Amino acid sequence: MFKLVTDNTADLPSEYLKEHNIDCISLSYIVDGISYNKENELDWKLFYHMMREGKMPTTSQANPEEVKEFFEECIKENNEIMYLAFSSGLSGTCSSARIAAQEVMEEHPEVKIIVVDSLCASMGEGLLVHKAAKLRDAGTSMEETEKWLNEHLDNFTHVFTVDDLFHLYRGGRVSKTAAVLGTMIGVKPRLHVDQEGHLIVLNKVRGRKKALNSLVDYMAEKMGSWEQENREDYVFISHGDALEDAEYVQEQIKKRFGMEHFLINNIGPTIGAHAGPGTIALFFMGESR
Repeated sequence: MFKLVTDNTADLPSEYLKEHNIDCISLSYIVDGISYNKENELDWKLFYHMMREGKMPTTSQANPEEVKEFFEECIKENNEIMYLAFSSGLSGTCSSARIAAQEVMEEHPEVKIIVVDSLCASMGEGLLVHKAAKLRDAGTSMEETEKWLNEHLDNFTHVFTVDDLFHLYRGGRVSKTAAVLGTMIGVKPRLHVDQEGHLIVLNKVRGRKKALNSLVDYMAEKMGSWEQENREDYVFISHGDALEDAEYVQEQIKKRFGMEHFLINNIGPTIGAHAGPGTIALFFMGESR
């Protein structure tokens, strides 16, 4: 059985990672001049409180040296490693991982490391990890698992809304004018992650409740033949310190589609730095992104 690893942008609960024997590399971030990582973690609720108080965090990708060190620890346990990486459309971490994997395999010919570009973010990446873990635990080989994931990357569907347009403006996703006007009139954008792993604004909705309902509407539009799969497995929901809104979306999905299995978790600081407090994101399997 191969070793499955990912990074903290997958926003999976630590309990889930431990239960499913998944290792996780931590991308660092800076708030108020202090750098945080796995060894020096900032409580996520405090992180969002600081953002609401006006602190503007920054993030950085993992470099090849960091990932190589991580892989060298992993191969002490297993010679077969699959790394599911944060979308190359949003970070250079996947590229760093491929450089590191090549170096480790050259130095250790008995080792095989496969790096999969998830083209996903937050618990969309987490959902990819979840599907990979199920395949691994069912006895599927690492190569066959890679093949299934790559064939179905476009089925990992993301849709989310943010509460404050200024964080998207900082990341270059909307113009300053759109951020100012949108905030004034209560516009909430609906976004997704496209086939190339980039954040794309789909449309804008007036009011928070309509924005939350629009996430469920998108699910109805996109599920198609995957509805039964979503019913039998998990639907993932992540939130930027907005648990009540995440639970509201869960209840709407239950009412409309009869689904019962959900995994809800907070959006970690690495993703939250760009999305901001109040973000609600929904992840499921669909016909296409």
